[in-house]
Amino acid sequence: MVDDATLREVALNKGEYGLVLKILGREPNYTELSMYGTMWSEHCSYKSSKSTIRGFPTKGSRVVQGPGENAGVVSLTDKLDVVFKIESHNHPSAIEPYQGAATGVGGIIRDIFTMGARPIASMDSLRFGPLSDKKNAFLFNGVVSGIGGYGNCIGIPTVGGEVYFDECYSGNPLVNAMCIGIIEKGKIVKGIASGVGNPVFLVGARTGRDGIHGVTFASVELSEKSQEDRPAVQVGDPFTEKLLVEACLEILKTGHVVGMQDLGGGGFTCAISETAAKANAGMEVDLSKVPRREEGMQPWEVLISESQERMLVILEKGHEKEIIDIFTKWDLTAVQVGTVIKEEILRISDNGKLVAELPPKSLAEPPLVERESSPIKRDEQNINVPLPSDLNEIMLALISSPNIASKEKVYRQYDHMVQTNTIVLPGSDSAVVRIRGTDVSLGISTDCNSRYCFLNPFEGGKIAVSESARNLACSGAEPIGLTNCLNFGNPEKPEVFWQFQQSVAGMSEAAIALGVPVISGNVSFYNECNGKAIYPTPVVGMVGIIKGAPVTQGFRDKGDAIVLLGKTKDDLSGSEYIKIVHGLVEGNPSISMDEEKSVQKACLEAIGSGLVKSAHDCSEGGIGVCLAESCISGGIGALVSLQDELRPDVSLFGESQSRIVVSVAPENIDALVEIAKKNSVPAQIIGKVGKNRLVVNEWVDLPVEELEGAWRSL
Repeated sequence: MVDDATLREVALNKGEYGLVLKILGREPNYTELSMYGTMWSEHCSYKSSKSTIRGFPTKGSRVVQGPGENAGVVSLTDKLDVVFKIESHNHPSAIEPYQGAATGVGGIIRDIFTMGARPIASMDSLRFGPLSDKKNAFLFNGVVSGIGGYGNCIGIPTVGGEVYFDECYSGNPLVNAMCIGIIEKGKIVKGIASGVGNPVFLVGARTGRDGIHGVTFASVELSEKSQEDRPAVQVGDPFTEKLLVEACLEILKTGHVVGMQDLGGGGFTCAISETAAKANAGMEVDLSKVPRREEGMQPWEVLISESQERMLVILEKGHEKEIIDIFTKWDLTAVQVGTVIKEEILRISDNGKLVAELPPKSLAEPPLVERESSPIKRDEQNINVPLPSDLNEIMLALISSPNIASKEKVYRQYDHMVQTNTIVLPGSDSAVVRIRGTDVSLGISTDCNSRYCFLNPFEGGKIAVSESARNLACSGAEPIGLTNCLNFGNPEKPEVFWQFQQSVAGMSEAAIALGVPVISGNVSFYNECNGKAIYPTPVVGMVGIIKGAPVTQGFRDKGDAIVLLGKTKDDLSGSEYIKIVHGLVEGNPSISMDEEKSVQKACLEAIGSGLVKSAHDCSEGGIGVCLAESCISGGIGALVSLQDELRPDVSLFGESQSRIVVSVAPENIDALVEIAKKNSVPAQIIGKVGKNRLVVNEWVDLPVEELEGAWRSL
């Protein structure tokens, strides 16, 4: 019988160990225990979340490949598909921020070209504690440098993203990386090991001891002792990955690749078990053939190492030399380490000695866990704050707050123009990338306001999906699919698991209402530091099609009319205003999906008709910040009159949903209003573009230059 210390080492509990005994009908050895511990970890198995996320809407007319593969795929044109996914690398980034973030970028890029797609763009969604804390500042600088260092070297543009700051992320930053690729129709490659007798190759970099126990490390809470887990953080090499991209895409052109799988979380164990399980097959594997960069590695170390820039490739028998020659040309190793067999077993040897023998499905299809769920009850409170005497001062305080201020300090470290396809640069509502050889471009956004999710996880989940789609609509993009990265605390705590369930339910409702299928995603639990959980943070990455010229947020021409689509409501819930000015996190955010759908539809129709010169959604900071950002981006002022009969601070800084500010030429006002009326959307002319100041009623009167100076203060 295995002792408790050994079970802790391999991250199995006694109940799970009992299941292993039942599956094998014998005592497992340490190597086999390590494999089960790896594959049954929360990070690999989704044992707590799988039953919940099955509720996502995953089908749609454009869906080519939904969840279950390395990335999701949707139809783009009659000849091309778009492949995308977002994933987390939170715990590694908390311990070793540069490498944690860099390898997060490398891992998501591999997920894309593993499918046979060429990566064309990256995005990220980042969360940190306040930068006034030295540790948070260290994490922030390391993560941003890691993303830039890897992405810039590999030659894939980082075209946008988001950065938020809150005390709840102190010690547990969130680093979510998204990648988008393009593939010809009918050329998708899946992670499957089929064809008895087909050779199994390990290609790319050599295997070392970095990243060992990485997935089990990601499946526990962080603590003061977490620095001791630095060896669990992988080390990336973007130059090797660049070669790996080209070599893998080249071997796919031969037509002899049966399946391909990235060696990411769980390493070699995950790759061989998942590919074999999908094919209802098995493998015979010889670990002595695995190229290593360290001597004396034990079999279990080779099997669960998460060394980067490695792929598993299953080939048609008889074409081994052709594939080896291609990898040799790219100065990469390519070694046959196994063979596909009919028997559903993984038979693993090392130097002629059998070291593991177990069914692949028992690894790849672990037992699910039913977690307890307990609602968090919040007292209904009316937000009662005094009206500030100087709203100019409040405007400057909000526009300079870290969550709203310019993120140039971040994205200037990224090469967002490499490949020369970036049409809309970072800083607008969504990034836009051209697709060469077509008449379309892609809008891309990432979004989540975790404060809303903390106050009301169901409505917050709806808002995360809605805002991502709204940002696309502001650029003229019709959403075609979404991916998500669900970042939560410890699922063993009933309140946390309730937050998770509610957020997923809200996201599903919004996705169904907007007709946007969920095609891929990632769950990241145990985001807690010293027992304190992060806010629920279900990040949404979304992609949309633009068939004409994209629209940006900046006001353009003097005399243009400024029109508000949607209605401002008497609500300060979860707003940046009450947090920054009054120190409160209160309220009950909400959204009407009927209103949201109508506003987005009206905006898209108006942009498609060529009426709209600028469009910007009202989000953090409300309409006041929305107007300020449009003035700053356009380098021009605006004279605005808000007539909603609300208290001035609510009217300016409330964050009620489903609102977009657009600007149009005066002669196009009637046509815009008619489109809004047809879609049952309130449309109010609130001002005009001109001069060099932002003036809103008698409340705000500031030079655009001063607003811009405050906005660039991060």
